[in-house]
Amino acid sequence: MIRIGILGDIGSGKSYVAKSFGYPVFNADYEVSKLYQQNKTVYQKLKKILPEHIYEFPINKIQLTNAVLANNSNLKKIIKIVHKEIRSKLNFFLNKNKNKKFVILDIPLLLENKINKKNDVLVYIESRKINILRSLKKRKNLNLMLLKKFRKIQLPLAYKRKNARFIIKNEFTQKSVKDDIKKILKIIKDERSSS
Repeated sequence: MIRIGILGDIGSGKSYVAKSFGYPVFNADYEVSKLYQQNKTVYQKLKKILPEHIYEFPINKIQLTNAVLANNSNLKKIIKIVHKEIRSKLNFFLNKNKNKKFVILDIPLLLENKINKKNDVLVYIESRKINILRSLKKRKNLNLMLLKKFRKIQLPLAYKRKNARFIIKNEFTQKSVKDDIKKILKIIKDERSSS
């Protein structure tokens, strides 16, 4: 199984590109959302450390947003609790898909949380700022202050780009992304078959 990690800015189209590979995708944002909606243990842990913000199950975005905006350390507290659960879900996903040729890791903090492995194939999604802004504006309940806090905990984009083996220029058209994905998969398959 070859692990392909997707890197890029918030709103650059990482999840769209990840799905476009056509292989099983571990989408950390989706899994985190499910935790907030379904996992009472996570709720209890968050309620214990942030009782003035987390008080209702299922946890809604307003509670989380207020907690993150209230104090700079709250985001780190939330991540610490959630990260452990996400690692467990990732391990389950990897075991379930161990016989697949490829798996795609759509994990926003892949490098920051040291989830990537040495042999992972890293793909950076590059998008123009105007396209990213357009993409972000389509999101429900976009909060620019929250966006800034999330960007602060991420490694610089230049670092992610430098560490990626491949770069996909996402012009937000299906054809450009599909063509780049085909080329990347062909290169990886050719390399693996010749070694």
